[in-house]
Amino acid sequence: MTSHKRATREEWLEARLQLLDAEKAFTQRSDELAKQRQELPWVRVDKDYQFDTNDGKASLADLFKGRSQLMIYHFMFGLDYKAGCPTCSSIADGFNGITVHLKNHDLMFWAISRAPLAKLQAYEQRMGWTFPWASSFESDFNFDYSVGFTKEQMQKGAEYNFRREEGYSPKTAEQSGAFQWRKGQCAGKGAEAKFAEMTGTDVQTYHQERPGLSAFVMEDGQVYHTYSAYGRGVDAIWAMYPWFDRAPKGRNEANGPWWQRHDEYNKS
Repeated sequence: MTSHKRATREEWLEARLQLLDAEKAFTQRSDELAKQRQELPWVRVDKDYQFDTNDGKASLADLFKGRSQLMIYHFMFGLDYKAGCPTCSSIADGFNGITVHLKNHDLMFWAISRAPLAKLQAYEQRMGWTFPWASSFESDFNFDYSVGFTKEQMQKGAEYNFRREEGYSPKTAEQSGAFQWRKGQCAGKGAEAKFAEMTGTDVQTYHQERPGLSAFVMEDGQVYHTYSAYGRGVDAIWAMYPWFDRAPKGRNEANGPWWQRHDEYNKS
């Protein structure tokens, strides 16, 4: 039995209307932020990135598939991973149903990872996914967009989420920007070790990959980078979070991350 406040229907309605005002203000602010994102300057992409896809080699321009806009989810699946990041996997569970709508409104979507294509294809089959997924295995793409790091970069301090981290150590790994929690809470060493184990790696190797999303536009045959977000900037595309944020107990993550891959819940 919790000590949560109880009320009559009339008292609840009064409180709900007050919350509605705050929600409307938040929606309006969100619309303003969306407009600010769209007004960011465009940066010309001159490097010839090549990706491995189910249909063969493709350039960044090829990934547009005739659309003028391209969104990419930077999926954490490193060269030495045995399986994809469980957090990215829970996010990717929401991709299958939306891609058809995006591409029919002038927006192409891809997930991109550093692991070789064969690894992605095997994992894709296991998870039952059909969204486009490409490998940047022989490309600088992940490094250039701050979602892939060498061990040397980790030792010096990786630049992630527009900030330079401290040089890698077990202590700083526990406080990585990849897993920041509300109110300053952090998942901690246990969670980092758990996720690394779930990908078949050690913590440092696991942290050489990071989550994020990036947007591109094509105009007059030229590709431009328009936007990227990392860390909690990815929360908005995590399909389960809006539901938890409206549930009685919220995200309920005081003890750290609880999720697993969707085919692993019945095994625990």
